Amino acid sequence: MAQISLNILAVAGSLHRDSVTRTVINHVAERLRTEGCSVDVLDFEKEPLALYNPDTAHDLPGYADLQARVERADVIVLGTPDYHGGVSGAMKNFLDHFWHEFGGKLFATIVASHEKGLTVTDQLRTIARQCYAWTLPYGVSFTDDEDLKAGQIVSEALLRRLDMLIRDVRVYGEILGKQRKTDLAGKEPGFLARLRK
Repeated sequence: MAQISLNILAVAGSLHRDSVTRTVINHVAERLRTEGCSVDVLDFEKEPLALYNPDTAHDLPGYADLQARVERADVIVLGTPDYHGGVSGAMKNFLDHFWHEFGGKLFATIVASHEKGLTVTDQLRTIARQCYAWTLPYGVSFTDDEDLKAGQIVSEALLRRLDMLIRDVRVYGEILGKQRKTDLAGKEPGFLARLRK
């Protein structure tokens, strides 16, 4: 097995007990682990996150631990259902909690949608951009009644698309992760200079 060099936070942004988003996120997480990545799955059905309140959120029990998990990640894989053309409340709530921690990191998006998930993918990419993060130039979307059956991915097209995402997360995540560390430790001007400690 390859030496672990990439830390990934995979976020399952659904509270539904039988979430197809969770199924796909767990598939991606397992595959990335077989590629030598360290993957931390954040599942809000198992780890509830209080509604973001800027006056109190940073002082709540568990916040510092979650912040450390986000900071440790080189790549953040976001999985969300498409709710009325938008991200889930659970996903938006997670994204509301952080900003500096996302800067310079790679985001990859996975959307469960009965449409094509385009508006949700665009929303996630906009949020990433506003937080000075990078995104893959595409997202993966799928439909639960076509691409999954009985909690298993059955679509070869979806599996191929996920293979591409897994490869790109690993390759570009490593490149951007190394450059992010260099920029944070350096003295040259650049957009990450504002995050230097």
